[in-house]
Amino acid sequence: MTAARLPRLVLRLHRTALIVWAVFVLGTVGGLVWLTEVTADSVRADLNSCRVITRSCDPTFLPAGDYASPLGWISTLAYYSFWGVAAWAGASLIGRELESGTARLAWTQGVTPTRWLAAKLAVPALALLLGGTLFVLVFRWAWAAHRDLVGDDWTFDDVFAARGPALVAWSLCALAVGALTALLLPRSLPALAVSVAVMIALNQYLEKHRTDLWPKKPSSSGEHPASHFWPMNLVETGILLAIAALTTTAAFWTLRRRTA
Repeated sequence: MTAARLPRLVLRLHRTALIVWAVFVLGTVGGLVWLTEVTADSVRADLNSCRVITRSCDPTFLPAGDYASPLGWISTLAYYSFWGVAAWAGASLIGRELESGTARLAWTQGVTPTRWLAAKLAVPALALLLGGTLFVLVFRWAWAAHRDLVGDDWTFDDVFAARGPALVAWSLCALAVGALTALLLPRSLPALAVSVAVMIALNQYLEKHRTDLWPKKPSSSGEHPASHFWPMNLVETGILLAIAALTTTAAFWTLRRRTA
């Protein structure tokens, strides 16, 4: 085996996971397009009819359904998908190959452990980056297309992440955490459990302290104005990418020590 063939081997070994990821991304994007182009018009038509009769009505109880709720559910699904990424990285991408001895077999066929790990991380990282970026762009379009049906609260955890690069950063961080966990605990099931637990703990911590990422203005009465979205999202993204970089460095250091 040569180093040039390694990315293709990673693609072949994990094609099922990559197909699942592609279907997931395309499914959520398709749902956003359907909501924006089809559901929103029906909801607005019902809303206008309701207002003609009663002058006021709740969009969540219209015959055509709601727009904001399914939009929120899609963002929630995409936001918490990083748990699945961490589990897959810990249990399958790295953990199973170390546990079964497949990794050591590759290391005896002209591929250094460092190049093996680099390929193992680069291929899924690219898939996460491309898929996550596509979702964020489409979600931002869907969020902005019908503001009167969505509301003004952008501070919900999933919506906050899905409207910016923080969503992609969560997935990349989960990939790095899962890989490091698998190298420290070279058994797939323990690595799965620990990597997900670490990501849940990190998620809970950042969500709790998210409003502290950017100072509030005295005039905001304790609430962040809309102009604070991008600074807060970019700060959170930077924190997650820094953790991902440190964790990835630790993963390579751990691998070198194990194979020295």
